[in-house]
Amino acid sequence: MTDSTASPTQPELTRLNLWVMTIATGMVVANLYYNQPLLGRIAATFQVTEASAGSLAMLTQIGYAVGMLFIIPLGDMLRRKRLIMIDFAAIIIALLLAGFAVNIQSLMVASFLIGATSVVPQLLVPMAAHLAKPEARGRTVGFVMSGLLIGILLSRTVSGFVGAHLGWRAMFFIAAGMMLVLWLTLYFLLPEVHPNFKGSYKNLMKSLVHLIRDQPMLRLVSLRGALCYACFGAFWTTLVFLLEEPPFNAGSDVAGLFGLVGAGGALAAAYMGRLSDKGNAFTITTISIGLLVLSYVVFGFSSHSLIGLVIGVILLDLGVQATHISNQTFIFSILPEARNRLNTVYMVTYFIGGASGTFLASQAWHLWKWNGVVAMGLLFSGLALLLHLLFMRAEKSAASLP
Repeated sequence: MTDSTASPTQPELTRLNLWVMTIATGMVVANLYYNQPLLGRIAATFQVTEASAGSLAMLTQIGYAVGMLFIIPLGDMLRRKRLIMIDFAAIIIALLLAGFAVNIQSLMVASFLIGATSVVPQLLVPMAAHLAKPEARGRTVGFVMSGLLIGILLSRTVSGFVGAHLGWRAMFFIAAGMMLVLWLTLYFLLPEVHPNFKGSYKNLMKSLVHLIRDQPMLRLVSLRGALCYACFGAFWTTLVFLLEEPPFNAGSDVAGLFGLVGAGGALAAAYMGRLSDKGNAFTITTISIGLLVLSYVVFGFSSHSLIGLVIGVILLDLGVQATHISNQTFIFSILPEARNRLNTVYMVTYFIGGASGTFLASQAWHLWKWNGVVAMGLLFSGLALLLHLLFMRAEKSAASLP
């Protein structure tokens, strides 16, 4: 049922609001990645293969894509804050189910539900873009996205440490407690945004198809983002397996520490948003995808080198973040009244890419170890760069015709 209550005035985006949205974005998105440094321990607990444990990360990302597809469009139809508050209850339940999982099958179900419910960041990012002044939209999106990437990367650090010292189940219980505290904080500090869409849920979902059909640049940035995120998922899912083998012989805590290294990429997010505001999106994206390709070249020579892995992580996270900021800044400028639906198309495609990268890299590790993972990363990043350059050449050729 549509919430047709309209607000005569738009809330002002205060610095406090922006910080609350940024922190919440980071904390909620972290739920998607807690399991990655723990996969080795989970495999040992349930006595399954590393490839089977790797499917947990894939299912979490598939769940996220499903949640975005069916929940995020409601942000254009229902009151945003009310929708977020309801979703938080489901997040807490899903995390508790993971903590109490009795076998790998029940943990798979819980992992899917964690992904499907932890979609709040994809309501908050369009919300921040909606409340921001047009000339500051890229900077605002970049700031909130910096919180998201920090959450993604530091989640592995926290999870690796907790898993090594308290066990993997403890991480999910701690996460549930943090979500309860965050729910209370948002209840008091998050502004309300009223809907623009007045039709039914069926028509709302149909409009997604129309957006895909009518917006060629939306199709481009979605596929480009999916390929880049496949590179990201491929590395982070299999890193723990590499570090557990000689010559590293390290555990989940060391794998988690790599999140601290990658967090430097998040610090560049706001700067990348400023460049997007100045109209340099094509150049930024070309360079950032090039960084992804370079990162996997470095990884190819670093199967026995911590320093090489560290350099590769910095390049990888800078490239992924810069591309993502450029993509989202663009789609939020297309149709202001459909920002949540545009974001749905983009992010569903994005996380399908991530899930595919996670799955294929897990299988590549099982068959060919690290060389197989590197080959996957080079394939995905190379395709992303080729797609970007070919499409942009076609656009420029079309623009030059009389």
